[in-house]
Amino acid sequence: MSDEATLAFYQRSAPHYTLSFGQAPSRHLDSFLDRLQPGARVLELGCGGGRDAARMAERGFAIDATDGTPAMVRKANERFDLAARVMLFEDLDAELAYDAIWAHACLLHVPRAQVPAMLARIFRALRFGGWHYASFKLGDEEGRCLLGRLHNFPDPEWIVSAYREAGFDIVSTEIWEGSGADGTVRDWIAITARKLD
Repeated sequence: MSDEATLAFYQRSAPHYTLSFGQAPSRHLDSFLDRLQPGARVLELGCGGGRDAARMAERGFAIDATDGTPAMVRKANERFDLAARVMLFEDLDAELAYDAIWAHACLLHVPRAQVPAMLARIFRALRFGGWHYASFKLGDEEGRCLLGRLHNFPDPEWIVSAYREAGFDIVSTEIWEGSGADGTVRDWIAITARKLD
């Protein structure tokens, strides 16, 4: 499931990402956390330099921060002391273990053919009533950005359908225009979904 060139890019670029993103949390994080019960157990996929995980910990949530890139995990732990750990997406094998799973701008690197299997893993790992957030760059076919990273580039209908087929209830979607690390401006989609009781 993991793309070697994409992982290698983040391994090389960990110092840049840690410095350039600073400590400001992602735009949808606080509104997502507002949906959770105090002390909820949250898995973060693709924690990067740790800025979102640090915000979750600051707000009192039990955070399990993970990233597939050892250099990113080291930076997250050096900066925020998160006890972050290395885990590839395909190594998620938990069942009914988390109240929420946060995946900001990371599942967009899952090969398109593997997205349904990844969403099934997330669904299985959530407790009933659990929440999930993910954001994707939109497009019409899988490809690589100017930095060589693999992206699945889904269209809105395809990714929403994939979530529904995995069993999720789609609570909200938001589309906005933004630029990625390679400077390319395109539409993004944020999906907030729930595993109903």
